[in-house]
Amino acid sequence: MRVGPCLPLGSGRGHLRGAPSGRVSTPAGGRDPCAVVSVTSPVRGAPRGVRIAFRPVSRQAGWTAATARPSGWSEAGMGRDDTALLRADLLLQAVEGMDRPLFVLDEDWLFAYVNPAGAQVLDRTVGDLLGRDIWVEFPEAVGGPFEQLYRSVRSSGRAGSTEAWFGPLEKWFRADAFLTDAGLVVSYDDVTERRRADDERAAAVAAREQAAAEAAREARRAEEAGRHLMLLGDISQEMTSTLDHEVAAGRFAARVVPLLADWCLVSVVDRDGRRRDVGRAHRDPAMVEAMHRYADARVASNSVEAPVPTAMRSAEPVVIERLTEHHLETMIDGEESREALAPLAPSAVATFPLVARGEVLGAFTLVNGADRGPHTEAELRTAQIAARRAAQALDNARLVSLNHQVAERLQLSLLSPPVQPDHLELAVRYRPATQGVSIGGDWYDAFLQPDGDTVVVIGDVMGHDIEAAAAMGQVKTLVRGIAFDRQEEPAALLGRVDHALVGLAVPAMATALVCRVQQDDSDRAAGVRRLNWASAGHPDPLLLLPDGRVEDLSAQVGPPLGIGWSGQRADGVAAMPDGSTLVLFTDGLFERRGLPLDDGRAQVRAVLERSAGCTLTELCDRLLAEMLGEGVEDDVAVLAVRAHPQVGERPAEAGPEVLPPLPR
Repeated sequence: MRVGPCLPLGSGRGHLRGAPSGRVSTPAGGRDPCAVVSVTSPVRGAPRGVRIAFRPVSRQAGWTAATARPSGWSEAGMGRDDTALLRADLLLQAVEGMDRPLFVLDEDWLFAYVNPAGAQVLDRTVGDLLGRDIWVEFPEAVGGPFEQLYRSVRSSGRAGSTEAWFGPLEKWFRADAFLTDAGLVVSYDDVTERRRADDERAAAVAAREQAAAEAAREARRAEEAGRHLMLLGDISQEMTSTLDHEVAAGRFAARVVPLLADWCLVSVVDRDGRRRDVGRAHRDPAMVEAMHRYADARVASNSVEAPVPTAMRSAEPVVIERLTEHHLETMIDGEESREALAPLAPSAVATFPLVARGEVLGAFTLVNGADRGPHTEAELRTAQIAARRAAQALDNARLVSLNHQVAERLQLSLLSPPVQPDHLELAVRYRPATQGVSIGGDWYDAFLQPDGDTVVVIGDVMGHDIEAAAAMGQVKTLVRGIAFDRQEEPAALLGRVDHALVGLAVPAMATALVCRVQQDDSDRAAGVRRLNWASAGHPDPLLLLPDGRVEDLSAQVGPPLGIGWSGQRADGVAAMPDGSTLVLFTDGLFERRGLPLDDGRAQVRAVLERSAGCTLTELCDRLLAEMLGEGVEDDVAVLAVRAHPQVGERPAEAGPEVLPPLPR
């Protein structure tokens, strides 16, 4: 028989080793749960007799569990403690029969007790483990979390637990340990399946989170791509809507910030080769002034190694992901520029040349601060496309501007200065369009008839730029030539001009208003002049009277010139008292998008009423200033005639008299 120590009653190491040596005697029957037996067993080298209240609660692998009492107890005493022994035996049976593994380690780390479930999990028999050193039997546990737990509980006396992987058994265990008089009690569970399930759940959660994160990243990338695409469309639209390359550069900078950079500078090269920083934008309003200070000094202080000169020289982008002090030293010549740049704290720079048809038109620089970091690949790709579009827009603007300038100069060259007959003062104004990509064919003319009458003409040739200017020259010449030769009334004159345009195949269609200022002796004596006018699709003139009232000179309006209309055109007739001002104008003066024509003409009338006391020059300037403001959507031509009283010499305010030599 092999005897193990009594766990419930707490016999310690050395009382019973469970060795097979020793004498075991069993009372008669031997099956009484409270029977008493005697065993002589060597303890620490010396035999010692003990009494054992013996109950065979388990027989496995040749051993029997028992409860023990020290030697010297009487059988009578043992009998009196039968209830306690029975209680301890029941507890031992519970530990033996429970499914949870459990073992007890004595103070020398020897297995003092192992229940069957524990032996099974450890893949040993109870007999293989009892009395064995745990660190010898399981050296893999040395230094691991289980040893740390056992030693911590033994040293502190406080219960503890841990969960760790045990390599020899290739399983996860949860161990709970607490200290008793019998030794260190350890119970543990195989949690491998639970850990595997936890890991699978965690992996599934991680996979879902990763998928969600990737979906979010894809959504952000898609949203960013959408914003970049809209940016490119906005750049094309806004830069092609102006002929002013400085305005275009400013719009470009304002668009790319903050989507592509924290701030941006756009450089353009003038026709004389000078580079100027004309487009500027910063995402932080507080830093705009600092940006302007640096931009004002940048061109002069840039070294040949700076990003803009390098990009313009190579026609390739220059990207600096991490701007260092060395970069700044090689980029900037001059302490003033370095000091101006310091508050802006640039950390990343990307410069793109603006190249169109093989010519470098300028460059733009995208700058980020430290908080934003280097430009992303998406930002650089979009910036590269934006550079091409901006360059094309600037190139087109320059070509259109050049064409515009040529047409404007041609048109101005065809607009001859008006005559200044005695006591009639004439003033003219011409303003080309500034908000479109082309100018029209507006013109004015004023000349004397052989009989001394003054003829004033204003018109608008349909079309734009050089073609319109050339056509305008032909129409003007026909009107002037036929009027001077025939000396007919305006309606008849317009009919002849229309017939000539069609017959000569002049590719032009135009509106025109011809007014003849006449006066005979009786008119002169009465202090009036007679106005005789006719309109070919042109707005009616206005007459500012001496008392400040404005009269709308309305008459039948015929079709435009150049269509070969064979119908009868009609003249309008009105009196023009001394001190009155006749005002002729093209539709660009009052036509506006969304504004009814009558409202536009009413605005012109109101300006004339407010200008009753002005000189003729002041009146014309005020009319343009109040009606047009800074921008002109269409060409505008104005011709004004003031009738001064015919008393004495020509008044000084009318200026010098200008009369062409007339044939006799």
